[in-house]
Amino acid sequence: MLIRTEIGVDAAGIDSLLRRCFATGAEADLVHQLREDGQLTLGVVATDDEGQVLGYAAFSPVTLQDEDRGWVGLAPLAVDESVRQQGIARQLVYEGLDSLNEFGYAAVVALGDPALFGRFGFSPAARHQLHCKWPGTEAAFQVHKLADNAFEGASGLVEYSAHFNRFD
Repeated sequence: MLIRTEIGVDAAGIDSLLRRCFATGAEADLVHQLREDGQLTLGVVATDDEGQVLGYAAFSPVTLQDEDRGWVGLAPLAVDESVRQQGIARQLVYEGLDSLNEFGYAAVVALGDPALFGRFGFSPAARHQLHCKWPGTEAAFQVHKLADNAFEGASGLVEYSAHFNRFD
């Protein structure tokens, strides 16, 4: 399994993976729109020896209180059912976090299973007085600090790009 930054030729494989992994095509459409509109900060893929995309993690800009603080959101994260439970999600997330850290990003937020994201070093965003706009997500909204000063003066509403609004 090769874990690397996505390249143009991966787009069709990413789309296919997302359509297989999620109940609707919403995540595939989201990634397509983020990519088309230049809102995809980083995409990390896991490919097999033939180049088939079997895992994917997307990172896109978020704002804190309408301010760009160099934070990104992780969504979606997907691993093909045939290769789950092999640590691929962990490798995708860690590769993404390492790259984002090298690029100078300050923090990453994610909305998902606290047990899963906790294993990747995320912690509840509410501990830092951070929240997202979707009600009932307090336990699921997580944050991972990349820069030492990421949380200085940080509190309030974290907002994903407008492309995520169709999930309301």
